[in-house]
Amino acid sequence: MRKFVTALTVGVALTILFAGNPHQALAGDNHGDFMIRGLVTGVLPDADASVKANGTRIPGASVDVSDEVIPATTLTYFFTDNWAVELFCCFAKHTVEAAGSIASVGDIGDTWIFPPALTAQYHFNPDGTFKPYVGAGVQYIHFFNESSKLGPGTSFALDDGFGFTLQGGLDIAVGDGWYLNADVKKTWLGMDHRSGGTGITADVDLDPLVVSAGFGYRFNLSDLLGGHGSATAYEELK
Repeated sequence: MRKFVTALTVGVALTILFAGNPHQALAGDNHGDFMIRGLVTGVLPDADASVKANGTRIPGASVDVSDEVIPATTLTYFFTDNWAVELFCCFAKHTVEAAGSIASVGDIGDTWIFPPALTAQYHFNPDGTFKPYVGAGVQYIHFFNESSKLGPGTSFALDDGFGFTLQGGLDIAVGDGWYLNADVKKTWLGMDHRSGGTGITADVDLDPLVVSAGFGYRFNLSDLLGGHGSATAYEELK
């Protein structure tokens, strides 16, 4: 519960921070070309692994990766009312545990991840209150600050991974450019693991499900940049 409350607070703060302008309030626009969201996100890995000791596979051995609830944000640029591109990002700390026939080993290590995802989206019902969308793209996961839990003289490392992502979500307009949002992403992604000083290596399929809910604010990017003019490229496309 503490993680959930912290994530919700930070997510809402991110939205307010980017939606607000200390010198000039942005005018919310349900057809604006830019949206930012503050989200509470569950990162739910569906891990599986082929584990080896000194190059020989250990039958039935696998790993589990902990689920985490974190704050996240998205930046979405609308080329038209229907077509957009979105960048999702956050930071999370996960624990990797031994599973299957080696479950008695317990925790293997901790790692921080930086997992940006870039998706191209199609938004339905742009003039309605309920605006579902679908997307597809890629996700890159960078692992850093890994720490081993296997004892002195050991190390823990995960190679960065790159995978294919599918997405589905719903924006609900609540007025003045503000939205409620729910979103689900599924990524198929693999990487290599090494536990130095133990002879243990693993090919890991992480395959995370990323579930988010939060608030969004949509406006015209030219307002934030201080631009003026009667027409923009976005308006011409519309």
